[in-house]
Amino acid sequence: MFARVLGATPRGVDALFVTVEVDRLRAQLPSVTVVGLPDTAVREARERILAAARRMGLPPEPANIVINLSPADERKEGASLDLPMAVAFLAAAGLLPPEVAGGVLLVGELSLEGRLLPVRGVLPMVLAARRRGLEAVIVPRANADEAAVVSGVRTLPAESLGQVVRHLGGSDPLEPHPRPEGDGSPLDPLPLDLADVVGQEAARRALEVAAAGGHHLLFMGPPGSGKSMLARRLPGILPELDDDEALATTCVYSVSTRIPRPRGLIRRRPFRAPHHTISTAALVGGGSNPQPGEISLAHNGVLFLDELMEFRRDVLESLRQPLEDGRVTIARSRTALTFPSRFQLVAAANPCPCGYLGETSRECVCTPAMIHRYRSRLSGPLVDRIDLQVLVPPVPWRELSDSRRGEPSDAVRRRVAAARRLQARRMADTGLGCNAAMGPREIERWARPDGAGKRLMERAASTLGLSARAFHRILRVARTLADLEGSEKVAVHHVAEAISWRALDREDLPRAAGT
Repeated sequence: MFARVLGATPRGVDALFVTVEVDRLRAQLPSVTVVGLPDTAVREARERILAAARRMGLPPEPANIVINLSPADERKEGASLDLPMAVAFLAAAGLLPPEVAGGVLLVGELSLEGRLLPVRGVLPMVLAARRRGLEAVIVPRANADEAAVVSGVRTLPAESLGQVVRHLGGSDPLEPHPRPEGDGSPLDPLPLDLADVVGQEAARRALEVAAAGGHHLLFMGPPGSGKSMLARRLPGILPELDDDEALATTCVYSVSTRIPRPRGLIRRRPFRAPHHTISTAALVGGGSNPQPGEISLAHNGVLFLDELMEFRRDVLESLRQPLEDGRVTIARSRTALTFPSRFQLVAAANPCPCGYLGETSRECVCTPAMIHRYRSRLSGPLVDRIDLQVLVPPVPWRELSDSRRGEPSDAVRRRVAAARRLQARRMADTGLGCNAAMGPREIERWARPDGAGKRLMERAASTLGLSARAFHRILRVARTLADLEGSEKVAVHHVAEAISWRALDREDLPRAAGT
């Protein structure tokens, strides 16, 4: 007897539909063969299926069973095909009608006693099912909140293979799962308030500009000046994810095996802060079964690199292409997977290995050669991609002892949201989300400065030796400064302030004696 059921397996942040075909022939010596490029987890599903069928009291008759996974030339990975293979197996045994699961996607891992266990990548599978026009998906109950965020497809959660069989047989239908409310972040980061930051008015201003335009930001200053404290408060002044951003972000978290599964739709912008000992594969993504790296887990959010100069140079250089393109492609011999990585980079660094170069309160003990080696880890092309480069001096003790609090994050967030709304209206027909994403054509259209601003840009380009990329990034920041003022035109004072944020291009960066 022959049966066919539809399943799926994750493929990056998308899904590969797999048609599970089972052919059953009577035989003296029973056997079960799985074909169609299964990996080890898929191949071992036959043992889980047979054990689950026995626990249901359905010992199959001796037969020669072939399970084919189509398309046959695509590798199948993971345990999400357990459920469709089990249902097709039972249908081929005559325990279910052969076409009973038409129009339904089946996803789930089986335990030996027939319970349905959660799997990774459910959200991309459900999104693919909606695009394909399927009417329903059957998923493990532990994946129900994640699957139900997709409208237009009924999510039917089940506890066991027995429940699925009774539902498909019509004796005990499964109830659709409601769309979950609230934030489904698996990490639940607590937003920190800018009111806790004492002093550092220039750095606070840079943080607001970065949030308003989605710009990359570098804080450089001595230890204890508040660089990390400031950076960790950026998520608190960013707007919430919109529906499209939330779906894209949740898809990344859905397929990753390195973090807890999302409990629904992620509404807060991610904040990822990897340690400086991280490898290139862990930062960018990779592995034999490619997984998203930290830059993809920070998609539509913030990637914070503390102690930037302590990262290996090759690790930092791997950021150059994702910062420019907003995605990273990981190629393997059989496949190439693309993960989104449109993140906002915020970094913190000391000016030298000891951290006290240029300080009057403490002597720097670093030699010029040590400082050169230290700073050479940050290449010119990478610096060009950082829009705001801010020197953060230590806070005077009198300000630290002041009991007055700074402006709270809520007030800053309102100004940021107003600037983002202006950008959204201006770029509604381009598909761009913020000023930092503007290309040369959009810069020419919306960020062209007035006459005085243009002359200032020309002098700055000549004096500072700006690259074309740095030139355009200054204009993007100037456009954001104008948006924060509600101005349609980019004036000379916007350009002047944008240039002032290029600390690494200016001569006022602290330098060692004799250099």
